[in-house]
Amino acid sequence: MHLENFETTNLIEIRGQVVSEFSFSHEVYGEGFYNFYIEVPRLSETSDILMVTVSERLASHIPEGAYVSVIGQVRSYNNYVQEENRNKLIITVFAREIEELNDIEEIRMKNPNSVYLNGFICKEPVFRKTPFGREIADLLLAVNRSYNKSDYIPCILWGRNARFVSGLSVGDNIKISGRMQSRLYQKKYENGDIVEKTAFEVSVSKVEII
Repeated sequence: MHLENFETTNLIEIRGQVVSEFSFSHEVYGEGFYNFYIEVPRLSETSDILMVTVSERLASHIPEGAYVSVIGQVRSYNNYVQEENRNKLIITVFAREIEELNDIEEIRMKNPNSVYLNGFICKEPVFRKTPFGREIADLLLAVNRSYNKSDYIPCILWGRNARFVSGLSVGDNIKISGRMQSRLYQKKYENGDIVEKTAFEVSVSKVEII
């Protein structure tokens, strides 16, 4: 499946192994939704650990440890963190379809992590260079969905793509494709404590302005 061929503003397909139990998230009109984590291999030897939110109707037959294919949307919501006294943006894969695979070889048969988004830049892109001179840009993309709601999705771009978006402005409509990734980082608090945290973002491989 090539995500760019779909007429949609928000589409993700991931393949990997379920590496957690299913935990209750919320209920909508009597339908329960659950969260679990999936380990998605990269083309390198590493992998990403991504959160998936799924309806109880779709998740009932999926055991921990299963190999699965998930097709859905990248969603965001704010979660209040009491110890930090602030809202934290939570990124999850909202499953529309989930299918159990036979083994890890089925995961490797195609790209295990593909994202396509069409949205609007809602913060000025932040362009920077690493100590080794590598160009990076961060941006926050607002992607509209039904019922006048939007998802706010962090994206990271490199090299030529980073330079390109650094010249764009808030409100510009862009299309991107890439993959969802998890990234470890260290946060230092005012009391001197350093805590390792995980950021979730779309690593962009292709970008174009509408």
